[in-house]
Amino acid sequence: MAGRKEGEPHERRKGLTQDLVAALRTPLSVALLTGVSGPALAAEIPFAQQATDILGLHRLDLHNAGSIGLFLGLVAFSTTTALMLLREQRRSARMEEALRAEIAGLRGADDLATLLMGSERQLLISWQGRDGEPRFQGDPSIVSEGSTAKRALAFGAWLAPSDAAAVDGALEQLKQRGESFRLTARTLSGRFIDVEGRTIGGRAILRLRDITGDRAELLVARTDLLAARNDLRSMTTLLDAVAYPLWIRDDEDRLIWANQAYLKAVEAGSIDDATDRSLELLDRQTREESGRQRQAGATFAARVTTVMAGQRSVLDVVERPTAGGSAGIAVDVSELEAVRTDLQRQMAAHVRTLDQLPTAVAIFDGSQHLIFSNAAYQQLWGLDSAFLASRPLDSEVLDRLRAARKLPEQADFRAWKADFLSGYRSVEPQEIWWHLPDRRTLRVVINPNPQGGVTYLFDDVSERFQLESQVNALTRVQSETLDTLKEGVAVFGSDGRLKLHNRAFAEMWNLPGDMPAEHPHIDAVIKACRVLAPQEEPWIEIRGAVAGLADMRMGLFCRMERLDGSALDCTAQPLPDGATLLTFIDVTASVSVERALTERNEALERASRLRDEFVHHVSYELRSPLTTIIGFTHLLSDETAGPLNPRQRDYADHIERSSKSLLAILNDILDLASIDTGSLELIPEIVDIRSTIEAAMRGLEDRLSESSLTVVIDAPDDIGSFVADGKRIRQILFNLLSNAVGFSGPGQTITVHARKTGGEVIFEVRDQGRGMPPEIKARIFERFESHPLGTRHRGVGLGLSIVRSFVELHGGRIDVASTPGIGTTVTCIFPNDRQESPSDGRSANNAVPPIAAE
Repeated sequence: MAGRKEGEPHERRKGLTQDLVAALRTPLSVALLTGVSGPALAAEIPFAQQATDILGLHRLDLHNAGSIGLFLGLVAFSTTTALMLLREQRRSARMEEALRAEIAGLRGADDLATLLMGSERQLLISWQGRDGEPRFQGDPSIVSEGSTAKRALAFGAWLAPSDAAAVDGALEQLKQRGESFRLTARTLSGRFIDVEGRTIGGRAILRLRDITGDRAELLVARTDLLAARNDLRSMTTLLDAVAYPLWIRDDEDRLIWANQAYLKAVEAGSIDDATDRSLELLDRQTREESGRQRQAGATFAARVTTVMAGQRSVLDVVERPTAGGSAGIAVDVSELEAVRTDLQRQMAAHVRTLDQLPTAVAIFDGSQHLIFSNAAYQQLWGLDSAFLASRPLDSEVLDRLRAARKLPEQADFRAWKADFLSGYRSVEPQEIWWHLPDRRTLRVVINPNPQGGVTYLFDDVSERFQLESQVNALTRVQSETLDTLKEGVAVFGSDGRLKLHNRAFAEMWNLPGDMPAEHPHIDAVIKACRVLAPQEEPWIEIRGAVAGLADMRMGLFCRMERLDGSALDCTAQPLPDGATLLTFIDVTASVSVERALTERNEALERASRLRDEFVHHVSYELRSPLTTIIGFTHLLSDETAGPLNPRQRDYADHIERSSKSLLAILNDILDLASIDTGSLELIPEIVDIRSTIEAAMRGLEDRLSESSLTVVIDAPDDIGSFVADGKRIRQILFNLLSNAVGFSGPGQTITVHARKTGGEVIFEVRDQGRGMPPEIKARIFERFESHPLGTRHRGVGLGLSIVRSFVELHGGRIDVASTPGIGTTVTCIFPNDRQESPSDGRSANNAVPPIAAE
C-alpha cells in the first residue's frame, strides 16, 4: 500500500507535465507556422507564463529540467526568426515602392530626352570606354541625305579638310584624356555643324548639331567677312609688290593708303610720315588739274615729269574718282622715253649706214610713193635730189629711167612695168636680173614690207661676173699646177664624189683612165685602190673623213703599206666648203730608216733594262754583307768580344762609318731603281711639319757640332700638318740639310723655312756656303753628278736626284736658287689637298732615315 501510494504522485506529476507541454506547444506551433504575431501571440504568452509558473510549483528532476530548457531555447529561436522575417518583408516592400517610383521618373526623363532630341536636328555618338563600340542616337541625315549613322565618324568625307582634322584630334583627346571640347565645323556642302564632346558617367559623348537660323547666317557672314579680309590683305600685299606707285585719297584729297613704291618714291617711312611731312609725288599744278577733272567726274590722265627717290623721272599718271575719294597710279616711262629717243637715234644711224652702203636701196610705201632712198640709189640712177625729195610714184621713177635708157630694153614696156609693180601684191621676196644697155648687170631684190609697200635693193654685180671668169682661169692654172706635183692629190665634194685630182693620184693607184672623169663616189675609189692596199682599217677612216657628217669631219693622218712593199702617208683635211682634200705621199725610204731606228732603240731599251736589273740585283746582293759588317763592327765597338786598344777602336769606328755610308749609297741606288721601275709606292699619313724637321735635324747633330754650324727652324707655331709619306719627307729634309752642312763653313747658319700658302706646303733649306755657278746648277739633279766646289764634301751624286724624285712622286716641284759666294736655297713645294689643323696633326715617326749626306 505504501509503495502504491508513493508511485501515484510520480505518475500524476508526469501526466500533468505532458499535458502542460502539449498545451504550450499548440499555440506556439500555430504562431510559428501561421505567422501569428502581435496581439494574438501576446495573448498566448500569459498562458505559457502560467504554465511555467505551475511547473515551477513542483520539483522536477534533472531530466525534466533539461528538456524544458531545450524547449525554451527552441521557442526563443523561433520567435527571433519570425521577428527578423517580418522586418525583412517590411524593408522589401519599401524598396519595391522606391524602385517603382524611380522607374516612373526614368520613364519621364526618357520621354523628355526623346522630346528634346526630336526638337532639333542632331546626332549623339557615345562610347563606353576608350575602345568601346560607338552607339548612335538621333538623326543621321545631319551628315547628308540618305547617309548612315556610321558615316558620321568619317569626318574627312563630309567635313572641310581643316575642320575634319580638328574634330579628329579633339575626339582623340576626349577618348584618351577626357578633355571636353566644342567646335564649329563646316561641311563640304557649306552647312555649319556644332560639334561638342564631353564625358558623362564614364562614357565619351559626341554631339553633332545642325546650326540654322540667325546663328548660321552669322557664321556665313563671318566667313564671308574673313574671306573678304583675306582677299583685301592679298590684294594689298600684291599692290605693295607692284613696282609702280599706287595711292588712294579720301573725298578731302587726303592720302589714306599708298603702296611701298609710292612711299619709296616720296622717301617716306609710312603713310603717316608722308601725311605729316606733306610729301607728295606730284607737284601742286598737276594735283590741282587732277582735282578739277575729278570734280567734273572725269579721269585725269597725263604724262608729267617729277622727282622719284631723288631722280628725275617721266610718269604716266592716271587718277580717277571713286565713291569715297580717288585712286591713282603712276607708271614710270622714263626707260620707254629713253628707248624711244634711242630708237630715233638708231633710225638716224641706220639712214646714215644705208647711205654708206654700195647697194642702192629704195623704199616705197603702200601708196607706191618713195619714202627713202640712199646715196647709192641716187648715184646709181643719176636722179635729181629734188625729184627724189618730192616723193614720186614708183611708176614715175620707172618712166624717167626708161626715158634716160637706163632700164633693160623691152618690147612691151607697159606690160613689163605692170609685171614689175606686181611686187606690191606679193608676200614673198623676188630676185631678178637686169642687163642694162651700158653693159652693166644688176641684181634686183624686191622685198615686200609687212606694213605695205616694197623695198628695192639694186646690186651692181658686173665686177662679180668678171671675178668669176678670173676664178675659172685660176682653177685651170691650179689644175695644171697639181698635175706637176709628185704627191697624189684628190679633192672630194661634200657629196663624197671626186671633184678634182692630179695625174700622180691616178698613176699611184692605177685608176682606169675614164674613171676620174666620171666623178666617182669615194666607195668606188676605195674599191679600186684596195687592189694595191688591202688593209681595211685605213680605208674605213678615210671614208669616214670624206663621207661622214659635216659637223663630224676632222683631219686624218694614217700610214698605209701596199703589197709591193711601199709605204704611203695619207692625210685628209676638211675644206671650208664641205669638201675634203686627200694627199698621198710615198714615204718608203723614211719608213725604212724609221724601222732601223726603232730596232736600235729597242735594243738600247733592252740594254737599259738589263743595266737596271743588274744594278738592282747587285745592290741587294751587297746589302746583306754590308749589314753583317755593320753588325759585327758595332759588336766590336761595344767591346762585347773583348776590350780594344785605342787604335783598334778608331779602326772599328772608321769601318762602321764607311759601311754605313756604303749602305746609304746602296739604299739610294735601290730607291732610284724602284722609282725607275715604278714599284716605289708612297704611304700617305698625317705628317707634323715641325716634328719632321726636328727629326731630320737629329740625324745631323754630330756633324753640326763638329762643323760648329747652327740650324734655325723658321716655321709658325701653328703650322700644323699635311698628308704625305712621312718617311720620304724626312729623307728629303735630311738630304737637303746634309748637303747644306757639307757646303757650309764653320760658324755659318742654315735656315729651314716652312709655311703653308695657297693650298701648298713649302720647305726651304738655305745655307751661307759658296753657292754654285750656273753651269753646275743646271746639272745638280742628274745622277752621279758630284761637285765638291773646293769643300771636303764628297758624295756619289744621288742625294738631290732622290730629293727631286720623291718631291715629284708627291705631285710637287723643286727649285734651286744659288749665288756664288752668298749661298744656296733649295725650295720644295708640296700640294696640301687636305687642310689639317695643328690640333689634328699627329707626329710622324721621328726616326732618322738611313740616308747619308753627300
